[in-house]
Amino acid sequence: MKRGPDYVTHAVLILGVLLFALPVWLVLAGATQDSDAISRGELSLLPDPSGLGIYARVLFAGAQGAQPVWHMLLVSTGMALAIAVGKIVISVLSAYAVVFFRFPFRQLAFWAIFITLMLPVEVRIIPTYAVMAGFGLINSFTGLWLPLIASATATLLFRQVFTAIPDELVEAARMDGAGPLRFLRDIALPVSSANVAALFVILFVYGWNQYLWPLLVATDPRLDTIVIGIVKLIGVENQTDWGAVMATATLALLPPVFVVLLMQRWFVAGLTEGEK
Repeated sequence: MKRGPDYVTHAVLILGVLLFALPVWLVLAGATQDSDAISRGELSLLPDPSGLGIYARVLFAGAQGAQPVWHMLLVSTGMALAIAVGKIVISVLSAYAVVFFRFPFRQLAFWAIFITLMLPVEVRIIPTYAVMAGFGLINSFTGLWLPLIASATATLLFRQVFTAIPDELVEAARMDGAGPLRFLRDIALPVSSANVAALFVILFVYGWNQYLWPLLVATDPRLDTIVIGIVKLIGVENQTDWGAVMATATLALLPPVFVVLLMQRWFVAGLTEGEK
């Protein structure tokens, strides 16, 4: 029996799209309009084609003394990539060691990693800053991403994937002469490839949206991320170039959207495999 369309479901989906898309559309339209009109609340829903030059201006020259957007995008991209790749590498190796190696206090090590989930970043940020200061990494690009590459959540996810590998396969690989690194390369990583892709997307967006840690650890304007740059552009309300702010926010959307679209198939596969 063929069922008719579910109007309630479609109505909820359309409402959700509008709630998420309308603010983005307002940013796109507002970037091309006069800042004084925006300050007065006279924001039009239609973009002004004559104002499209604002994108080139903020991208290459910057606005209100801020760094050019291309430079902030470069810093944010480098930081997000370093965080995503670092978290995945450390989490894979940590989970692999906990699952396949036998050493004293193995479970204690895993629970020590897991218990860090109970501590939000804000609780650990002062001691983390002290450690980075001790290593001389304040106001450095390394200091932006190094403290953020440990992930208890990713370690737990990879541990669950590795524990699902049959013992017979492990024994067969051992009898075939496969060492730990070969087993990791030829069996463990291919099995978890979809999870790696899904985590990369999530962690890239996580690193891209970082605000508190870059604000604290990097006071050099050359290390401003795009999120920090947008906040600095807002400044004092009656002096804010809202067109530049909205154009910068629009350009800040592009790299995460590109990563999500590029890895959409693997991202969905990783999420669905994780539910099995």
